[in-house]
This record gives sequence, C-alpha cells and structure tokens, in this order.
Amino acid sequence: MSVTATLLDLIPASLSATMVGPHYSWLGRLPSEISEHITMDPTAILDASTDFGRLSQAHPAAVLLPTSINDIANLIRHSYQSQHPFPVSAKGHAHSTHGQAQAQDGVVIEMMSLKGFYNFGCCSDAEGSWYVDVGGGQLWIEVLHETIKVGLSPMSWTDYLYLTVGGTLSNGGISGQSFIHGPQISNVLEMDIVTGKGEVLTCSSMHNSDLFFAVLGGLGQFGIITRARIALEKAPDMVRWVRMLYSNFYEFTKDQEYLISLNGKEGFNYLEGFVKMADENGGGDGIGSRNWKLPPFAFPEKAGAKSTTLYCLEVCKYCDSSSQDHVDEDVERLISELHYMPGMLAMKDVSYVDFLNRVHQDELELRSKGLWNVPHPWLCVFVPRSSIMEFHDVVFKGILSQKKTPGPIIIYPMNKNKWDEKMSAAVPAEDVFYSVSLLRSAAHDWEVHEEQNMEILSACEKRKMGLKAYLPHYKEEREWKEHFGERWDTLLDRKLKFDPTGILATGQKIFRFPLVSSNSPHQTALK
Repeated sequence: MSVTATLLDLIPASLSATMVGPHYSWLGRLPSEISEHITMDPTAILDASTDFGRLSQAHPAAVLLPTSINDIANLIRHSYQSQHPFPVSAKGHAHSTHGQAQAQDGVVIEMMSLKGFYNFGCCSDAEGSWYVDVGGGQLWIEVLHETIKVGLSPMSWTDYLYLTVGGTLSNGGISGQSFIHGPQISNVLEMDIVTGKGEVLTCSSMHNSDLFFAVLGGLGQFGIITRARIALEKAPDMVRWVRMLYSNFYEFTKDQEYLISLNGKEGFNYLEGFVKMADENGGGDGIGSRNWKLPPFAFPEKAGAKSTTLYCLEVCKYCDSSSQDHVDEDVERLISELHYMPGMLAMKDVSYVDFLNRVHQDELELRSKGLWNVPHPWLCVFVPRSSIMEFHDVVFKGILSQKKTPGPIIIYPMNKNKWDEKMSAAVPAEDVFYSVSLLRSAAHDWEVHEEQNMEILSACEKRKMGLKAYLPHYKEEREWKEHFGERWDTLLDRKLKFDPTGILATGQKIFRFPLVSSNSPHQTALK
C-alpha cells in the first residue's frame, strides 16, 4: 500500500467529509522520513484538537510522533519549502485554554513523545553554577524528581508541575518564587530551537541571542523548544508554610508589596495570595477551591463568614538542616511586621517536594469527582500596582460580586526588574505589578463566565488601567499590537526572520500573512 493510501485510510470517519480529496492531498506527498512518524489515528486527532480549556476545537490533519529532533526539523522544513505551507504547532501537556497550541488542517507535534530523548544530568559550569539540560517535552514534575536526587532544584516554578518545559517557557512560567527569581524564562541559560525554517539552532543570551530572547515568552511564534538548560540552586529540605487572613484589601496588598521588597535571605522564599469572595461556598467547586483553608490549616469558623470577602496571604520560608534552628525566629520576625486579622494565622511544615506539588492533590480530587475535564474559562492578567485598588473595586467588589466565580482567585505582586525586557513576554510598565488569575472550572454555562471575562477586560480598558494579559488569546491583530505596544515591530521583524511563512503556532492568531515582500517565493504563506 502506498504512503498516500495508508495515511488517507486512517482519516477518522467523523472527519472524512472535510478531509477527502485534495484538501489534505499534501499528506500523501510527505517524504517517508516524515510519514513514518505521522499518525491520523482518530484518538490522536481528537486529543490534538482540544486543550485544557475545552472552549474550542480545531482538527489537525495529522499528528507527528517524533523520536528525534530531526523528525521535527524535517516536518517544519518540508512545510516551509512547500508551495503551500501547512500549519505546525507543538503540543505539550495541552494546558492552554483557548486553542493556542492547535493547528487547524495542519500537523500537531506531540512533544511528549520525546520525553526519553534527553537524559537528565545536573552539571556545573566553570564558575561552579549548577544547571540541568532537559527536553522541551519533559514535565516540570520530572525535572523536580530528577534534580532533587542530587540535592538541587530549579529556582522558579509554576503552581502546577504537570506542564512541559517548552510550554511554560513559551509563555513565561510564574509562581510565588517569581518576585525573587523572576519567571521561569528568566532562569534559562541556553536552548536548542527548531525555527520555522526547519533550522536546528543552539542559542543563549550571548549566542544567537535574537532567537533566544524571541522564543522566551514568544508564544511559540519563533521556534519550537527541544532542549532548555535550566539554572539550579541547592534545594531546601523543608518548607514552613504560612497563611494569614485579611479583611482589608489595602493592608493585604501593602503587606505583599513590603514582603517582595525583601531579598530571599531576609524575607520569605515564596509569596502568593487568594481572594475568597463573599457568599462563596468554599468547597469543591474548582481547582484549588479549598486552598484558602487547606487542612490542616485551621482558622476560626468566623473566618468563613459568607458576608465577608477575605484575602489570604500565603508565604513560605525554606530551610535545611543548617537553618532549621532559625526558621521559627525568621518567620516570627517577618510576620510581626504584617497587618493580618488578629488570630487569623496558621502554619505547618511540609517537605519541599510536597509543597511544590501541592496543586496535584487538587487535581486528583477533582478528577475523582469528574470536575477536571470540564471547560475552564480562565482569565489571567497582570495589573500595574497603581491600578490594583481600582481593579479591586471594579472587579472584586463590582463585576464578580454579581455571580460567584467557580474556582480560586489568585493574586500576588512581582518585581518587573526580574523580567528581561529583551524577551517577548509583555508585562506592565511599572516596577511592581500583580498577577491576577481567575481559574474557573465550569461544568455548565461556561459561556457566561467567558462573557464576564470580556466584561472585566472591557471595564479595565475603559478606565485605562494598563493591564496586560497573561496567556493571551486575542483574535484581532489590532488587539495584539496593543498588547505588545511599541515592541510590536521588533516581534514582527523576528517573525519574518525565524518563521517567514507563518506556519508556527497559528492557533495564537497573532500575525496575519503574508508579511513578506512581493518578490518572495513564499507569498502564498498562511493567511
């Protein structure tokens, strides 16, 4: 049987009406070194057509299951050199929420097929700094488990560790350590990238730096990350995990801002916060819904009064055998400067690994209740410090008070000087800005929450609060230009340099093609 027949015979029957004939004829022309790694299995197609958000579907023509970096490069190079290039997107753990990693009528690369390609190895450079080389398809939980074996750990994390390295580095990668160490993209030393031309390039801040900075936070637009060298530090043994409740939002934010002004030795090693809306029922209605009162955190029952919106400050102090004797003193010194509600403090000691993997317990609970694989109309934004009080009044006290949010609301500040402006990620202009995330899980009526998200963004834009979306999903080029601001031209130049036919990550809907000159052989690039 020919390669063409083999591939076309595997088209899912449910999709055959749109795939029969010349629509996907290019699949039959794939060279054997590519076609032998291509699948059109219905399950694989369906899996690649959706994501964690479950808000949209976009069916690819096929899925690539690579066994080497060359498999990825060959596919992209073939598309780039074709008269009619086809979309190519890299899929990690598919934790995007609005189809950003989908490739309508193209090929989705299943990056986790490469999980065994790189062997973990922690090394040190000439200056004695530690690092680990990991594959773009590795999960961060795997990175943690391997590095902890030798007493080392990455410095910056995400709250949920079952995400791929390439996925978070394409966005930013933020958590409660970001105020000290910056996002994950600020802790990358070197990468191997497959560009939109099919080139395999090694890059760093000193070598192929334009590509390096383009890819970090670049939303998959400039290349696919196949290897990343991540900076490491000595891992602590234990975490003193502390939570405090506030009824006053101003005091809550001022205490947060004070704490992030301290360095890691003087202050806490981790800081986040939660909002518990008035009339929220406090249990089982979304990811981390019990986080504000996670057992054995035991606050007095009056802390759960439904008539009060509460703000939970969450901080951690790391320690090991050499510093354990001082952790009580350090924590007491730090919390003595804070303004939480009297008596509304709880703490416990946990292992470093258990703390970092804390959200996985929520996942297991929600899966057991059938509440994990449901629509997730998330809204994640960065809010300038100068706008956070107005944002609170308009959003928390206004829009969200009209309808309960099914899931946690996370809010914490970060220092802009920990973000490198040469990278592609867009953040507010002020020195301090807040990450605000509405992590909704909606088994029913998700459209209502999406409409509320748009209402929030519209209200903030009307008041010129200066928000920047994190995990953005705009549909119009005008919106993307506003998002990136004066850096738009730089990103456009990078796109033309590294993905001139516009085949990469088309699910982001950022660029409109063709963007190249009229005498280019690739005028027929994706539109």
